[in-house]
Amino acid sequence: MSTAAAPARQLDPDSVSELRQATEHIHAEFGTSATTPALLKRIATTANAFGDGLRHHCRPVDTDDGLFVLRGLDIDDAAAGPTPDSWATAGDSGAAHDITLLLLATVMGNPIAWEGQQDGRFVHNIVPSPGHETEQTGASSTVLLSPHTEDAFHPGRAHLLMLGCMRNHDDIATTAASVRKTRLSERDVRTLTRPVLPILPDDAYAEAQGYAEEPPPVPALFASEDGITLRFDPAYTPLDQADDAYRSAYGRLGEELARVSVAVSLAPGEVLVVDNDLVVHGRVPFQARYDGTDRWLKRASVRVPGRRTRPLTEAHEHGYGQSAIEAHAR
Repeated sequence: MSTAAAPARQLDPDSVSELRQATEHIHAEFGTSATTPALLKRIATTANAFGDGLRHHCRPVDTDDGLFVLRGLDIDDAAAGPTPDSWATAGDSGAAHDITLLLLATVMGNPIAWEGQQDGRFVHNIVPSPGHETEQTGASSTVLLSPHTEDAFHPGRAHLLMLGCMRNHDDIATTAASVRKTRLSERDVRTLTRPVLPILPDDAYAEAQGYAEEPPPVPALFASEDGITLRFDPAYTPLDQADDAYRSAYGRLGEELARVSVAVSLAPGEVLVVDNDLVVHGRVPFQARYDGTDRWLKRASVRVPGRRTRPLTEAHEHGYGQSAIEAHAR
């Protein structure tokens, strides 16, 4: 895994001031980041009025790295309060930063939430939680969080994933690997663009795991107009159901992603923006203390209207009964 610096975009002082003032006004008016139609409407109205400078910083991912780190925002560690011990107890912890992330997400596209995850909030708290240390979810800690496409099981998954850092005293890295950086043979690409295996819902979607209908097979790779994209989650892909040739090709894809993987250790205030069609992400293992000082990220998911990076056949998938809520349908 490479420790090379991820591409970065530095917010200029005027953009930081514009974003901070907007956040303060909305937070003062609503006092919460809990989802309401009025809050979402105000977020959209405010984001649509932002200037060209801030919009330029939020332009689409434009390199084969498939990601960038947005810098320039600050977080007061003491004012942030203790790291919650789970998303369920987080409530409005760091609510102002939820609003900041939602404003940025709205400039980039259309924020989405999931009815079956974190009470339908549009910004999730990603914190280590007691009893979940070894799961393949954001609440884990002591295990490697395997590189994966966010919500890979669902056809309505985000095009962009945003991870905003509230606290990271231990410099715990998010891992990221772009399929555009890999070297795969034409034969492997042909093999992996066939819909052979399903991707099952992860442990964050307990209700979806009991869905009765047959899981649909999906391709791991897709040759879009702009280049190869991927849909990858080995922890929830039943590889034992495939033949040797497919498993071998899938294994080589995993090896290539590991070869080109980079480690991104976010500082408070930084926001990692990941193209979810190009990049798989994960997290290195760490030992949680559960003393209010553990790593704390905020997560937002964004759809980009009009994007053509996925097979049209995805429209026919059942999504295991899970529904996404769009903040500002366009």
